[in-house]
Amino acid sequence: MELERELIVITRAEEGAPVPGAAPVDLSRIVSEAGGAMHRLFTAAPEAPPEALGAGAAAGALPAEVTFYRVDAPDERLEDLARRLQELPTVEAAYVKPPASPAVLTEVELPRGELGINDMSPRPEEPAATPDFTSRQGYLNAAPEGIDARFAWTRPGGSGAGVRIIDIEGAWRFTHEDLAQNQGGMVFGAASSDLGWRNHGTAVIGEFGGDRNTFGITGICPDANVRAISIFGGVGSAGAIRQAADLLNPGDVILIELHRAGPRHNFAPRLDQAGYVAIEWWPDDYQAIRYAVNKGVIVVEAAGNGQENLDDAIYDTNPPAPFGPFPSWWRNPYRRAPLDSGAIVVGAGAPPPGTHGRNHGPDRSRLGFSNYGALVDAQGWGREVTTTGYGDLQGGSNEDLWYTDTFSGTSSASPIVVGAIAGVQGVLGAAGRIPMSPARAREVLRATGSPQQDAPGRPAAQRIGNRPNMRQMIDYVLPTRTWIGVQFTGVVPANQTSRWFTHSWPAHWHVIWTVVPTSVTPGGPQIRWRVQVERASDRHITYWIEITNLTNVPVNIEARYAVLGW
Repeated sequence: MELERELIVITRAEEGAPVPGAAPVDLSRIVSEAGGAMHRLFTAAPEAPPEALGAGAAAGALPAEVTFYRVDAPDERLEDLARRLQELPTVEAAYVKPPASPAVLTEVELPRGELGINDMSPRPEEPAATPDFTSRQGYLNAAPEGIDARFAWTRPGGSGAGVRIIDIEGAWRFTHEDLAQNQGGMVFGAASSDLGWRNHGTAVIGEFGGDRNTFGITGICPDANVRAISIFGGVGSAGAIRQAADLLNPGDVILIELHRAGPRHNFAPRLDQAGYVAIEWWPDDYQAIRYAVNKGVIVVEAAGNGQENLDDAIYDTNPPAPFGPFPSWWRNPYRRAPLDSGAIVVGAGAPPPGTHGRNHGPDRSRLGFSNYGALVDAQGWGREVTTTGYGDLQGGSNEDLWYTDTFSGTSSASPIVVGAIAGVQGVLGAAGRIPMSPARAREVLRATGSPQQDAPGRPAAQRIGNRPNMRQMIDYVLPTRTWIGVQFTGVVPANQTSRWFTHSWPAHWHVIWTVVPTSVTPGGPQIRWRVQVERASDRHITYWIEITNLTNVPVNIEARYAVLGW
């Protein structure tokens, strides 16, 4: 399988090049002498003014504007380049990232008769005509077996109409017979020619974007628009995420179908993928995800197939060269404090026993390969997923007719969560409502769904979250109610302007403010007021209310709000 390591360089803004987007001269010279080239990925700025960061600047907040570069150079020179670049005063960090890969395992020791993760081979016989495989898609069924996509389809917008999804990985087969509708193809990067990448991407997109017709499979949200961006062609994972974010609108969805070798086994690629973790741990990927989330784009990220407890203290440690060290502002984002990428992280749960005649443990229990921890928000089927690609269910010589019913891993789990989110966004859109923000989507997934179950040696305390239940999700987000109240009272001195703020208002609420004087002074207007709005986080709004006293005596005021729904 095609795999690429990445060398990432982070420079401080005050030390940057005089030409915007260009690398500092000393960096470019060193890289050029090694036969490489530097390419600017993006510039990241603090999410608050420096004076507002306070102690947070020392606790992981981005303290100043920094620029991220990707170095394209021969693989055997990346580690030496990282060490040389780290010595330059212009460099905040330079580190080598292990290759990003999909959840494809081969040559793994497993009990006799049990398939590895996505090591299927196509059946040799040529199909006469593709039958209807939807009866094998148990994940579409009512909860708790599935996510109740079939119910969502009965609601206006419940098939994902108006929602756009971009899948980030390596390759796809967009000419597949069951991927003909609502597909925008690959829009950035260069697709790998590797069959493993292509099967993987085809299977992923089939789960949520498979066509609604009389043959093959049907995706969870077949009316959503589906596109793809490849990490190859000099793009890299962080570059792909940023590009996807720039192509999407608030409420749309990015799916990251990647993980990479983490510190458990010294960042070494392994066939069994032990120690592989979610990519947000690396600073450039974290900042790219944060950029998307700040734009209101929902990011769904595979937790990884590394059998790892993501709460382990090993992830708090800044890695040694050449895999680090990371910049001084970095903190372990798996803790979600002080750094929270805003992504929805997905683990792999067991399908109902007996699915396709096999048993992987109690329904919704953690599968042994799945990473787990407090940050994992939801689970999907991690085994027995019927979708497009691979050819072990229907094969032959034409890839466009291939189907599988054994797609597996956090790779098969994450698209199920994407489909659930897109369907609910479609329902909200059809009802004339604002879409879920990333934080709201995370909240809804955690507050609803079919609970995780215990398995021998894999208790529910090893969190992978609930399996989505679209009926519950729709019931959770659609109801609205209206209420009014007084938020604060105060006194504005004569002929002066005072300012109040009120924080932590849920960003999805519709709020109207009114300020009225409560002391009587007849003869003319007493106050003038205005409301300014700060999106303090993905989750919350802060309202700043400025009130001017137009009289020569103090005025008592009260600030009233009306929540019109959410």
